[in-house]
Amino acid sequence: MDDGTTPDLSDEPEAPDDRETPYALLQRGRELMRGRHFAQAAVVLERAARQEPGRGSILEALGRASYNAGDHARAAQVFDDLLVVDPSSHYAHYALGQSLKQLGRTDEAATHLRIAVALAPDNRLYASALRRLGGAGTGIVMGDTDHRRDPDEDASAD
Repeated sequence: MDDGTTPDLSDEPEAPDDRETPYALLQRGRELMRGRHFAQAAVVLERAARQEPGRGSILEALGRASYNAGDHARAAQVFDDLLVVDPSSHYAHYALGQSLKQLGRTDEAATHLRIAVALAPDNRLYASALRRLGGAGTGIVMGDTDHRRDPDEDASAD
């Protein structure tokens, strides 16, 4: 029985959900990365990863943000998680290798860089990273037949 004391809210718009969707968080995280706010992006992307565990696009963005924020341990963990989702991701192998290299774990880094090169043999960035790591006293012997210097590679780059 409607006595007029209780307002009818059926015509009122629903209150917006304060929780952002994983997609919205991903987009916001990417925008923060474009602005070079990597630590902030990592915080936002962590939220997205918690809401949508195992989503490759979120893990890749979170790994990049963590790496660029200087959190190489977290980046390595995230890229390792990405490899569980997609074991054939050449970029995940490359990024994990670079993260491990920053942590001083050069043997493990070399393994992932080799896999990245094997999965994407025409990628000069991956091959260059592996060559640079091989020059760091890791005992890696490169057997590539193309010994021409990569014109985009700085001879003093590490």
